[in-house]
Amino acid sequence: MLIDTHCHLYVPEFDSDRNDVVSAAIAAGVEKMFLPNIDVESIASLHKLAADFPQQCFPMMGLHPCSVKENWEADLDIIRTNLFKNKYIAVGEIGVDLYWDKSTLDIQKKAFSMQIEWAKELKLPIVIHVRDAYDEAFAVVDQLNDATLTGIFHCFTGTIDQAKHIIDYSGFKLGIGGVMTYKNSGLDKTLKEIDLEHLVLETDSPYLAPVPHRGKRNESSYLTIIAQKLAEIKGISVEEVADATTKSALAVFTPV
Repeated sequence: MLIDTHCHLYVPEFDSDRNDVVSAAIAAGVEKMFLPNIDVESIASLHKLAADFPQQCFPMMGLHPCSVKENWEADLDIIRTNLFKNKYIAVGEIGVDLYWDKSTLDIQKKAFSMQIEWAKELKLPIVIHVRDAYDEAFAVVDQLNDATLTGIFHCFTGTIDQAKHIIDYSGFKLGIGGVMTYKNSGLDKTLKEIDLEHLVLETDSPYLAPVPHRGKRNESSYLTIIAQKLAEIKGISVEEVADATTKSALAVFTPV
């Protein structure tokens, strides 16, 4: 069994064939798909997909850092209401993104911190988005981390030192996806230095499709390509990758 720990199958890119995409993933051995929220507008479609496939699709609730804008406090009120009213497997995706907009760093950090506190209150893991902002994200997590906090650093593309920083949190895993298959990413070299037990698999569908689908819409069934690539990097079987990453995913998440 494989688990796609991070996919957005509820977004408009899948409106024409969503059920077929989920069915294809299940047929490929991807038996569970974990769904991080994006913003207040995505909540309804997120909930519908989880309701349509209650044994395969499991929702999270959070405000993506790129959605932290001038109305962020009102948006977080809606996120919090949903989070404390409904059942979710994690708080996410949350974090810091300085690729698109550096001017919102202060409010991104405030929103990130607030959502971490909610996760601790609810005893839920967190799923962290970081882009061009590892130092800034680490500063927040360093301050709030304790023995109860667990989660995933989604779409990890950092250095070995950044990987070690995450591993030192003890309750966190690295989410590995299609970027690993890109020729010049350098992630393959970093992953050779990281024990398999610290890794989980993800697609981030519809984004970051692995080679040979790069540049096209990503799907959860492509997780098999990512598992195969990781097996090649580690010099082990795909079955070993599937077993280890599934075990790690279930150690962090408790599907509803």
